[in-house]
Amino acid sequence: MTDGFHEVRFPLRLSLGASGGPGWRTDIVALSNGGETRNARWADARRRYDVGTGLRGLDDLYQLTAFFEARRGQLYGFRFRDPVDHASAPSGQAVTAIDQQIGVGDGVKVLFELSKTYADAGGATTRRIEKPAEGSVVLAVDGLALDPGDYAIDHTTGLVTIAPGSVPAPGAIVTTGYEFDIPVRFDTDRIEISLAAFKAGSVPSVPLVEIRP
Repeated sequence: MTDGFHEVRFPLRLSLGASGGPGWRTDIVALSNGGETRNARWADARRRYDVGTGLRGLDDLYQLTAFFEARRGQLYGFRFRDPVDHASAPSGQAVTAIDQQIGVGDGVKVLFELSKTYADAGGATTRRIEKPAEGSVVLAVDGLALDPGDYAIDHTTGLVTIAPGSVPAPGAIVTTGYEFDIPVRFDTDRIEISLAAFKAGSVPSVPLVEIRP
């Protein structure tokens, strides 16, 4: 995702007031007996946001416009911090190295992908985490935290490489904790701003859409 992507984060102040979240696409077919069948069109959710709801003043409008211009509308993607879901740990809890399981050792494997699992008694889904925040990733093997020098993080892809001296043994559980951003782009090439309307309490719609590999 290096082509057409800028490794910069949308202004945090504006993202905290954004609205939106994950969406799925499901086909529902009505049956002749009154029942229905449901089929998932997508293997993963895709997130959409409106950052217009985060605008509070003229300074915010200028900051948004400058950021939009620098991305040239929809042309370049960027990082976005989901105001609700941006860490491996549940909301309000500190990140730890045992938050999320990302693999099982075999004595040889050194490359792992960051991921996050959402689960309850009824089911579970796992998403890849491609844009971890710098300095936030911690790692553990069988519950024992590794030193930062024992692994390397690619903050542009979410890939973790464990150093040769710390290769997980066969059956060892590899876990991690982190904060993360979402790769998104503007879902419009035009922003409609009326200063009079904004002062009257009407904010422009500024849609973002998640970029999926």
